[in-house]
Amino acid sequence: MEKWPIGVFASIDAGLGVKLEVANDLNIPTIQLHAPAKESRTAENAKLFLQKLSTYNITLTAVFGGFEGESYADIPTVVETVGLIPESTRAQRTTEMKEISDFARLLHCDVVALHLGFVPHETSSPLYQEILAVTRDLCDHCKTNQQALHLETGQETAEGLLQFLTDVERDNLFVNFDPANMILYGTGEPIEALQKIGQYVRSVHCKDGKWADNPGQEWGAEVALGDGDVGMENYLRTLDQLGYEGPLTIEREIPQDPDRQKLEIGSAVSLLNEIKQKIG
Repeated sequence: MEKWPIGVFASIDAGLGVKLEVANDLNIPTIQLHAPAKESRTAENAKLFLQKLSTYNITLTAVFGGFEGESYADIPTVVETVGLIPESTRAQRTTEMKEISDFARLLHCDVVALHLGFVPHETSSPLYQEILAVTRDLCDHCKTNQQALHLETGQETAEGLLQFLTDVERDNLFVNFDPANMILYGTGEPIEALQKIGQYVRSVHCKDGKWADNPGQEWGAEVALGDGDVGMENYLRTLDQLGYEGPLTIEREIPQDPDRQKLEIGSAVSLLNEIKQKIG
């Protein structure tokens, strides 16, 4: 695969990400896939999806888990509802992530990813130890499928994430770095964070955002690539310095406006290609 192939976050059914036809229309060669609903995760559907990928000449690079009941309405709601942290849904969601890993195997995909949720800062707390245990369990399941598990950035600082990755003690645990999430959650300057955890970065999102007036208490604003505070050329130059050569996966979540979404993803493709040419 070429250095830095362009990608886009996509879905099979109604969910996060654009339809595969949008990636094909925009001539985007790779996708990360938002895992479909449980009833759709069948061997037959996997076979059909692989046929469609082959027809479009698109490579699948990761399958992302997500769960019913998650809400990104505001930061406190994210704390309460997202990922494997909430105790009331943890066991069921862990089982579902294992099923998503099994579905990804049917798609011949060796990367599974998710938002783990807000990992507690206090490493001696019982909750921190519980999340270590559940992450180890999930990593071990992924390993039986010959997969790596990627945690998406955003809900914790680079230092906190680095500590957690070290404490899990699994060699198939890595990071999907999303620079905009650092801004949206107010957890740190994205380029500094990328430099700190670069050794773990195995996949990335290309997404942009603007800082909130009160970072960490209020959401920042997601905007079109190039219109925010990330600094895309600096971002790609930093990835280059770190030796990252994998896909540059565009994520633009405005499903309520699919025409604008497609237009802005197309503009993002052009911007990334311009920067790629400049960096060489």
